[in-house]
Amino acid sequence: MIDDVAGYLHNTAERVQRDAVYATPVFRITVDGNDIAQLISPRLISLELTDNRGLEADQLSLTLSDHDGLLAMPAKGALLHLWLGWSDTGLVNKGSYTLDELEHNGAPDTLSLRARSADLRKSLKTKRERSWSNKTLGDVINDIALGNDLKPTIAQTLAGQPILQLDQANESDANLISRLGEEFDAVASVKAGCLLCLPAGGGQSVTGIVLPHITLTREDGDQHRYLQADRDSYDGVRAYFYDINSAKKQEAIAGGGDNLKDLRHTYSDLQSALRAARSEFKRLQRASATLSYTLAKARPDLIPELTYTLMGIKDEIDAIIWYGGNVQHSLSADGGYTMSLELESKLPEDGVEDLAENDDGDYTGVIAYYRDPKTGKEKTVTAGDPDKPKRLQWLYASEQTARRAVGREWARKNFPTG
Repeated sequence: MIDDVAGYLHNTAERVQRDAVYATPVFRITVDGNDIAQLISPRLISLELTDNRGLEADQLSLTLSDHDGLLAMPAKGALLHLWLGWSDTGLVNKGSYTLDELEHNGAPDTLSLRARSADLRKSLKTKRERSWSNKTLGDVINDIALGNDLKPTIAQTLAGQPILQLDQANESDANLISRLGEEFDAVASVKAGCLLCLPAGGGQSVTGIVLPHITLTREDGDQHRYLQADRDSYDGVRAYFYDINSAKKQEAIAGGGDNLKDLRHTYSDLQSALRAARSEFKRLQRASATLSYTLAKARPDLIPELTYTLMGIKDEIDAIIWYGGNVQHSLSADGGYTMSLELESKLPEDGVEDLAENDDGDYTGVIAYYRDPKTGKEKTVTAGDPDKPKRLQWLYASEQTARRAVGREWARKNFPTG
């Protein structure tokens, strides 16, 4: 059984014949450059890899049997490199990890190893004091990257965003990057020696190249959990700032209504406050529908930031496009190679800051966005007069589902119940 999980067969002809009928999971792992996969495969109890979106460190966990007491304990700080895949399609590079935790338990004796992303420098956690005035987001990302011996890579749509004043007061670079991500609705991460910064929402790489769009069916899945939250729990987001000509605290609001979420950070100008409020409002909208999806047969090529279409699950789930968050890979002798995806609803790219601006009932039409499956581009369908439309919050998976959503909303406007 363990040989089947690890995918190691000594007879090449037997392996080729077997793979033509039934593919098996395979992995490769090195410690400080030494390949140990064949050594540990008979001892493997479980292997788990969590690929996180953003700056949260990716984590690799291994649990091995030490029933005979012959396992050597690697030194903390060792560099682990992992590849995962299937015997019929090959291995996919899943990155490097620094070993920082070892645990030995018994009986039965087991050795557990935990390692985290090797790219997350210790210097990112060092607290600093500095400030920037009249700069762009690209300037700040460049300074942070160079100070941590990383290569800066930022999306063009973000690089030119102006920053009037930014202060880093007894704050780590990692925390500052996260704060900037919240203000600009961006995802920042450290991968392969690069500090990456790209717009949240998925679908494009830092260079603007469209990422693969993934279609999953019920046959691909093993389990799912769909949750739709009440979007009206917050009608909008409020951020505070100080006007340069007044000592009085001012407010900037994205969305509208009575139930507003207040941001804790106070900003130095209206532009920054409004940008942060709009970014948080978008995050609340994306989180209004979430989906956890488990694949019975893992796909090692799936990473955070991809977009998804689901088919054959439930009409409400199939109707919209999904945005990928954290990805967890699990490999074991008993369970094979499975994976779980954390997804949230994707917003339209066009005019998303105006979502709910006309949600007070005083609108003359309804507009919805959908993804054209042939081109991957966003298109619209409307009902009523488009001069003052209510924009529906989600990006729909097809023109048909978008038209149904527009029709429902327009009927609700003209024929309200109760």
